[in-house]
Amino acid sequence: MQSFLVDHTHHSSDPAVADLRGGFTSTRFVLVEPSHPGNVGAAARALKTMGFSRLVLVSPRGPHVQSDPEAIAMASGADDVLASAHIVPTLADALSGVHWSIALTARQREYGPPQWTPRAAASLARDEALHGEIALVFGNERTGLSNEDVERCSALAHIPANPAYSSLNLAQAVQVLAYELRMIYLTSGGEANAPANPAHQAAASAVSAEPSGPRAASDEIESMFSHLESALVALEFLDPANPKKLMSRLRRLFARSGLEREEVNIVRGIAKHILLKTGRKDDGA
Repeated sequence: MQSFLVDHTHHSSDPAVADLRGGFTSTRFVLVEPSHPGNVGAAARALKTMGFSRLVLVSPRGPHVQSDPEAIAMASGADDVLASAHIVPTLADALSGVHWSIALTARQREYGPPQWTPRAAASLARDEALHGEIALVFGNERTGLSNEDVERCSALAHIPANPAYSSLNLAQAVQVLAYELRMIYLTSGGEANAPANPAHQAAASAVSAEPSGPRAASDEIESMFSHLESALVALEFLDPANPKKLMSRLRRLFARSGLEREEVNIVRGIAKHILLKTGRKDDGA
């Protein structure tokens, strides 16, 4: 998946964008199983208007979506962003090399990662983008994201729309998040980036501590959870037939910490020794 690291951002005449090119180029937008080619084209347009260009499509429902006439029409001049979109089979592939991701959800989730407003989420994203690749993940137009997809992400964002009519088009949701990210990226380093209220202050402080080492990538964290789950089963602390959301709660716990690679290795080392002591087969890589 090395192609994700290629800089596809178009050179802008906006000097602020040029100064903060790292943030714009380290951010990818992921659409999971989009159903309508027009929404994909409109999402490409939404990204380009905000200075982003990295679009990833996970198993789009329509064949040849990048060359679909409706998608091209709705892109309305963002044909280059549409044409350069990466198509991958799974969300795991889309998050390859990403160390932090945020999932947009249309409803409150009892379990899963911490949840923020788009503006507070943008504050988190700004700080995480300093440490490497990040991703914003959007679900299918009809069903949204599965619980499994949500739990793979580091945090959640929820647009507080009118509760009497909260339906947002996929491209509109992309536009809202892209706008908030653009504003926080453009004001980084200046007084304008001060959080507007206590909730935003909490979001900013949640990741304010500088890591002592490189952040763990999404695939490394997933391997850690798989290894840890095997160890907990071996200890009979986790009953696979009646898990009681234990792994979901642990995912939420670790999502709040901003895991570094060395910390992931420590957890995996613990899991490995548990499996050795219990005489269970260690399938961890």
